[in-house]
Amino acid sequence: MRAEVIAIGTELTSGQSLDTNSRWISAELAGLGLTTAFHTTLGDVLDDHVAAFQTAAARAGFVITSGGLGPTQDDLVREALALAAAVPLIESAECLEAIQALFVRRSRPMPERNRVQALIPEGAEPLPNRTGTAPGIWMKLGSSTIACLPGVPSEMKIMFHEQVVPRLRALGLASGTTFIRKINLFGKGESEIEAQALDLTARGREPEVGITASEATISFRIAARGETPAEAEKAAGETARIILDRFGDLVIGEGDVDVPQSVLVALQSRNKTIATAESCTGGLMSAMLTSIPGSSRSFLGGVVSYSNEAKTAFLGVPRDLIAQHGAVSPEVAAAMAQGAREHFGVDIAVSTTGIAGPDGGSETKPVGLVYLGLADASGVKTRKLELGPDSPRDVIQRRAAKQALNWARLIVSGEPG
Repeated sequence: MRAEVIAIGTELTSGQSLDTNSRWISAELAGLGLTTAFHTTLGDVLDDHVAAFQTAAARAGFVITSGGLGPTQDDLVREALALAAAVPLIESAECLEAIQALFVRRSRPMPERNRVQALIPEGAEPLPNRTGTAPGIWMKLGSSTIACLPGVPSEMKIMFHEQVVPRLRALGLASGTTFIRKINLFGKGESEIEAQALDLTARGREPEVGITASEATISFRIAARGETPAEAEKAAGETARIILDRFGDLVIGEGDVDVPQSVLVALQSRNKTIATAESCTGGLMSAMLTSIPGSSRSFLGGVVSYSNEAKTAFLGVPRDLIAQHGAVSPEVAAAMAQGAREHFGVDIAVSTTGIAGPDGGSETKPVGLVYLGLADASGVKTRKLELGPDSPRDVIQRRAAKQALNWARLIVSGEPG
């Protein structure tokens, strides 16, 4: 059974509002064993509504919508469904009574315009809405089952659980469940990682494995289906073990865990401390670490030494070293890391110095050139990054910060750095 989720409202298609309903609905459907194959977003145009309903009904066994059930002229779901099914709209006495009762409870007169919310396509079943004025709609369109819910998230979620889920189960559409497990990697590109996982991401494989990238973090998403939650979780676990074994130290964690959380876990499990020295990243490493509760147990502080003077004054980088090699150099990166380690008295310190652009690059030191430094008890090391002269400034900064923190993670964990 494939599902389609339709979000309705010009505020969504114009970019004024973010569609969070579709994401929530898709996750809930997955837990019921339904795979969402399509997301559609519609503006407030009647012909587009009709066409979208007809298309969705032809390709998905279950279609669920949010929005477009209000009392205003741009709320078009009722009319569009009736046109798509070639049936008239009829007034539901049950719906009208519920709407009137809601206004009575709120000690307000019901505007005549709200009466339109009691209209439903002939043959459809109204879905009660105990927290708002917009009843939902449950009906067949061709061979597809359609559920229409309000766009207000609080109303939509209550109605989904109270009205939609029981009907899906009664029809046998919600059989089994889907368990999602997400494993995150860092240190190689998406294409390089996928080349090592073609057997896992092959079409038609069960469990299904997808791969995505966000800010250089690569994620495997395992979607395992089963008759029971335990069965689905077990199936996901078998694939997860393959990924964990195959990619080893590239794995930084699961779920929402990214590089900053991963390095803190490594530090805290070994009772180690860290400090940062940042030039081109402007405090991003510190911000990433301190955004995580409990980071103070491991992160003792950082220095944003953006100017040459700050590098000398706060980190002890010799002026002649900067003069001889330039601020963007492995020598200065090493001195920054060593200075931070000594200043804060930590086990490990990492530094960044580079050219984030869009200006400031040269033939020998182009935009995107970044040097990392790392100082620990074994000494000081440096690493060169070439993050691309065409990359946006914020991309260069964030990737450099994550590369530096990930390097610290590997060193603390005893992995080859």
